[in-house]
Amino acid sequence: MATDAKKLQPIIIKRVKKGGHAVHGGAWKIAYADFVTAMMAFFLLMWLLGSTSEGDKKGLSDYFSAPLKVSMMGGTGAGASNSVIQGGGADLTKSVGQNSKNEPTDPIARKAAADAARAELAKQDNRKLSVLRDKISSLIANNPKLAEFKAQIRLEITPDGLQIQIVDDQSRPMFDVGSALVKVYMRDILREIGSALNGVENKISLDGHTDASPYGSGERGYSNWELSSDRANASRRELVAAGMPDDKLARVTGMASSNLLEPQNPLSPVNRRISILVMTREAEERLLGGARTPVDLNAQAPEPAAAVSAAVPR
Repeated sequence: MATDAKKLQPIIIKRVKKGGHAVHGGAWKIAYADFVTAMMAFFLLMWLLGSTSEGDKKGLSDYFSAPLKVSMMGGTGAGASNSVIQGGGADLTKSVGQNSKNEPTDPIARKAAADAARAELAKQDNRKLSVLRDKISSLIANNPKLAEFKAQIRLEITPDGLQIQIVDDQSRPMFDVGSALVKVYMRDILREIGSALNGVENKISLDGHTDASPYGSGERGYSNWELSSDRANASRRELVAAGMPDDKLARVTGMASSNLLEPQNPLSPVNRRISILVMTREAEERLLGGARTPVDLNAQAPEPAAAVSAAVPR
């Protein structure tokens, strides 16, 4: 019986089920996002530092060193304080600190650089004026109207620019006696020269000159000064009629007999002339930037009488 009972005892089989991995959650994602954000902030910081000027860096450094300086002294930054007490660092309103990277800080070096720039500018002006002189010379030689008066047109490059002088001739005067009435051939000369000056950027100075013969009405009346001014202004009108812009003229002046072409012969016809100066840029700066303002003679003036007395300049 006992043996039968053993045979009937149930057999218990235990099976262990292997489960999957336990759920860890999303904590690693948060850590990864923090890492990526930190790297992005780092690269952004490096980019900002690389694109910031030295002056701005100095100003930022001074601000964090003394954050109350701006609020106490005013200004837009520590380097741009409007207080008489110096702020920290360079002026932050400058593009790169106090000086540009290519600008020399030494006064002697700055003066040398400025002199070199002026010398180069003078060379460029001389080249342009030489081309203009050759152009006008060619125009005179190839134009039958002007070729006839070649001896009365003088071209010369001076330190102030290209000087074009139209001188009088005993048998071929430019104006009527004692008058600012332009002769027909003088009008042709002025208009051809005015057309040649249309493409020139330089400013122009126009002077009228007489000889030393005194005008009949004396010093207190209509004199050589008024006559030379009227002749210069009449020449200006002919240049403008040829198409030259009126604002290209920087000065219209009557010189009377104060600057004779032949001082040893003050009554010579060549002293009666119209002088057109195509100025260099340096001469423009001296004239337009000076303390004295040139007199504007562009206003219409009444024509003087043809002859006032026996002693009349031409």
